Amino acid sequence: MSVAPDTGMCGIALWGGVECTINRVGDAWFSQLQRNGHMVRADDLDTFASLGMRALRQPVLWEQVAPDGLASADWSWPDACLARLRELDIEPIVGLLHHGGGPAATSLVDADFGEKFAVYAAAVAQRYPWVRDWTPVNEPLTTARFSGLYGCWAPHGRDPAIFWQVLRNECRATVLAMRAIRRVRPDARLVQTDDLGRTWSVPSLAHQAEFNNHLRWLAWDLLCGRVDATHPLHGWLRGCCGAGAEDIAWFTGNPCPPDLIGANYYVTSQRYLDDAIERYPAALHGGNGRERYVDVEAVRMLDVSPPGIETLLQEAWDRYRIPIAITEVHLGGHREEQLRWLDEIWRGACRARDAGIDLRAITLWALLGSHDWDCLLTECRDYYESGVFDVRGGSLRPTALARMAAQLGHGEPPSHPVLASPGWWRRPSRMLHAATHAQEPTAGQARPILITGATGTLGGAFARICQARGLSHRVLTRAELDIADGDAVRRALDGCEPWAIINAAGYVRVDEAERDHARCYRENSDGPATLARACARDGVALVTFSSDLVFDGRQGAPYVEDDAIAPLNVYGRSKARGEALVLDRHPDALVVRTSAFFGPWDEYNFVCLLLRALRAGLPFEAASDVTVSPTYVPDLVHACLDLLVDGEAGIWHLTNGEPVTWLELAHRAAQAAATDPVGVCGRMAAEFGWLAPRPAYSALGSQRSLVMPALDDALARCVRDSVT
Repeated sequence: MSVAPDTGMCGIALWGGVECTINRVGDAWFSQLQRNGHMVRADDLDTFASLGMRALRQPVLWEQVAPDGLASADWSWPDACLARLRELDIEPIVGLLHHGGGPAATSLVDADFGEKFAVYAAAVAQRYPWVRDWTPVNEPLTTARFSGLYGCWAPHGRDPAIFWQVLRNECRATVLAMRAIRRVRPDARLVQTDDLGRTWSVPSLAHQAEFNNHLRWLAWDLLCGRVDATHPLHGWLRGCCGAGAEDIAWFTGNPCPPDLIGANYYVTSQRYLDDAIERYPAALHGGNGRERYVDVEAVRMLDVSPPGIETLLQEAWDRYRIPIAITEVHLGGHREEQLRWLDEIWRGACRARDAGIDLRAITLWALLGSHDWDCLLTECRDYYESGVFDVRGGSLRPTALARMAAQLGHGEPPSHPVLASPGWWRRPSRMLHAATHAQEPTAGQARPILITGATGTLGGAFARICQARGLSHRVLTRAELDIADGDAVRRALDGCEPWAIINAAGYVRVDEAERDHARCYRENSDGPATLARACARDGVALVTFSSDLVFDGRQGAPYVEDDAIAPLNVYGRSKARGEALVLDRHPDALVVRTSAFFGPWDEYNFVCLLLRALRAGLPFEAASDVTVSPTYVPDLVHACLDLLVDGEAGIWHLTNGEPVTWLELAHRAAQAAATDPVGVCGRMAAEFGWLAPRPAYSALGSQRSLVMPALDDALARCVRDSVT
């Protein structure tokens, strides 16, 4: 069987998928397809095709197409998608239910759920009789856990009996759906997905780990007709779950083995059970009704990282001897870690194929990212994890994953410099719940990021965060590197051999610049231009910084990247000249305009000074007629590093996104700190005696993408983490 032609490295095809869950929590519905905008962008599929993928997991979801029944079904969106996939020569793998429970009129515990679902499946097959590959129900075991055991999604069960009802209904629905589909297309193929992870434990919980490791196969076992009286879970199903003998026997009499096993795998898939619950936060405490223990990520607990995916693929192959595809690969977090995860999975898949496992494909999952999976879709928090593309700007912005995917899809080895360092799941700092004294592994031959301005607020923050993110880096002070000296820059590039430079050096004293023109221009214009020329010559990426003070404030609305600049002071003019020189000499440079820093590691920034004054009962004055867009330094650094890894270029505006006056910022910060702002008083800007003229309004917006969290979220974290 080959769901799509083999391509790419190791003969493994590249597939894709869009996170498409529509789930119910109470009376609320959460739709990933609405939140990622996929349904309103006509050219997404063409963009996906450019990556070289051969198949796409295409949702034609029951509750989306026919929420009120087939008589009023709306086929317009799947019609357009499937027609375009045919034109693009991309094989669809049609999914009908993705962690959902169907329309509001049904439920995962309805006795006739399977029959209702099969009617819908038949209608889809009749409409698209040319479709060969199907995933009627995505991850039935995972859904049964979240809906029947953990209480997360409807019907919110916390009982093995409800777990069995959900799992039985989903697996039975799969059998009946494939039966209906094969009446239309006899050679239709079942691509059955579920999570591949396994469980580890302390010795005292070995029995529970063994049970969990039998449980992970249960959905596939049911479909294969393997669950009979000899199955390790038969007694549990009959006893704890209340499964009827006839219900279990139905599957042995109606086997529907997958034509391809879809293995989904995440860094959280492998689990660890520990009964020393006092070592863990109370929120993690759980158990099996007899014993109390925690269930945490194995990667956080095992001294040696859990076995790689090739070991788990071997287990699945040995058990079923059915061809396998990895149908979901995603890691939330920073971009370099997403790249490292995909690289590790791809290399493990190649080793598995070399070992004789019939592995067909790897699927780029969450092509458009995902929303609120950090809380298992139980709330609408607007927490977004970008994927191969970032959709926060309303269009598809390719991330570094897109470039890596295109390399894999076209048979080229991945080549990003960050791949030379290990992912966080391979570093000792991953051990959050157990003491470790091991040293972080060195990056070996990894080329570093060179950071200038080591003693400044921004340079220090970059050094701190690069260390935490496992990014090889070297930090140089102004004394160690004069960025305006071409010879010094040449020596630094030759000595460090960086793949990127982050220029955090510069002249920052806005008022003193009015009397110190030459030095201000040297550090803010000539220095960045010198770096740009050298970086362009050596093919080194460059990030440098500009300011909101390149604008005059007359617009009265947030400035975007293409708005005309008109600086009012020497500092602003030096930054404007620096922007032009850098982009002239190095068009691929990233120039970040930002504004009004605050952060937890600099005790002299506005927010820290404010909170210190209020806690001491001292008055604090803030301008009431100057509007800025405050920027939380850690968020700025993380966003810049992600954009650097993505290979972004040109001018970007990065702030925490909300225009406020300095007085409003003071009140918001006091509120975040639960501190009475009675000592805060507003004054007009003219009363502060500033030498350099400032725009009354210099808030920054963006026409590219809003890649940083909201201001109140940033203020809460600043208060929590502040050195004061």
